[in-house]
Amino acid sequence: MHIRLYRLALLGLTAALLAGCAARPAAGPTKVTLLLDWAPNTNHTGFYVAQAQGWYQAQGLEVEIVEPGQTGTPVPVVAAGKADFGVSFQEEVTNARATDVPVVSIAAIVQHNTSVLVSLQDRGITRPKDLEGKKYASFGLPIERQVLSVLMKCDGGDVAKVQFTDIGASDPLTAISRDMDVAWIYEGWEGAEAERRNMPVNSIRFLDWAQCLPDYYTPVIVTSEQMIAQRPDVVRRFMVATAQGYEYAIAHPAEAAQILIEAAPEASPELIQKSQVWLSPRYQADAPRWGEQTLAVWQGYAAWLDGHGLLPRQIDATQAFTNEFLPA
Repeated sequence: MHIRLYRLALLGLTAALLAGCAARPAAGPTKVTLLLDWAPNTNHTGFYVAQAQGWYQAQGLEVEIVEPGQTGTPVPVVAAGKADFGVSFQEEVTNARATDVPVVSIAAIVQHNTSVLVSLQDRGITRPKDLEGKKYASFGLPIERQVLSVLMKCDGGDVAKVQFTDIGASDPLTAISRDMDVAWIYEGWEGAEAERRNMPVNSIRFLDWAQCLPDYYTPVIVTSEQMIAQRPDVVRRFMVATAQGYEYAIAHPAEAAQILIEAAPEASPELIQKSQVWLSPRYQADAPRWGEQTLAVWQGYAAWLDGHGLLPRQIDATQAFTNEFLPA
């Protein structure tokens, strides 16, 4: 999901997607906007649960959930004050901080990276070295080659022996069903979709190679430095209700899936159900609470990006995220 959207971000800023943020009226709820990174999916379940259960309303908020346009990601929109909150991922936030874009991650939606390299079983790809001589369905991002290079080198392989073919924003599962051998997907969504399609696949999980490729948060919730400075109470109230939404999804995946199905009728109900069962225990995973982020993860991934020439400059990781607005 997110890697394809990041490609769209390279096309430029979203043009005036949202109206400016309204101040809280004296006798009514505070209106805020949440800009998603992609069409509604199980990464977003907690937002829709909080909305359906009235938890935003209980915090005095009227939250408008907005799907993204086709010319950018939430980070520049949020940074420009055209949306109050957005869904992004650690790589994008890190790059934004390195170019003085004032966005801050205020929660990790999923605690660990769920990226995998997926291939049909008959391709015989079970470990990074097996990518030699194979065709990789690329989204056209520089980081893809760097990630594959690190994974393959870690396994004694050579990324120069991989054929990169740009598939744009096309469906990676369709690509590997046709003329591609392997693609980068997120196990909680496309992985569930592969199961729904009865596709026999092999998966190389990034977390299984964490000794070479550091873990990172994807996706995350972002807001602007200005929002934190000028409207911290709104940020806090938004996060109280949002945390309730994700805690509900953790405890009640079937019921949470049904809420998302009703909010996203264009998506496959079966896919949402399968994805929610897989993802719900992974929202918090081994963290002390949902949304928690650590300095070690932010520093480690920023150092990795910088060490591979993927950052214009190193960042102060302490300014890139905060746990301040998470409920105790």
